[in-house]
Amino acid sequence: MTINNISGSDYSSVIAQTQTSGLEGTLGAMDSTKATDDEMMAACKEFETYMIEQIYKSMEKTIMKADEEENEYETYFGDMRIQQYAKSVVDQGGVGLAQQLYDAMKRNSGPTTLTEATTE
Repeated sequence: MTINNISGSDYSSVIAQTQTSGLEGTLGAMDSTKATDDEMMAACKEFETYMIEQIYKSMEKTIMKADEEENEYETYFGDMRIQQYAKSVVDQGGVGLAQQLYDAMKRNSGPTTLTEATTE
């Protein structure tokens, strides 16, 4: 399947599958007992970005568009626009999902150093 033969919905599906695979790889490969705080927070922010992106896509589907509003560029680059919106939301503080996930991962990973074990 070449890029020229991919329709708008197929292109969106390919992008979504790629993002999901990348996110699964990041979260699946992460051992929270060995990951640094920055790595865990980055993975949590990536997940929050993905969730916000899915919300934007769902909201966009509810908007009725006239045929002339849909153009070739919007079909191919609409997903990139939504990704940037979601990333901007998370960069500006997000909805708090990343912080909640991070806190849960820290709680469930237990103490990682002798100092942490003795202070708890």
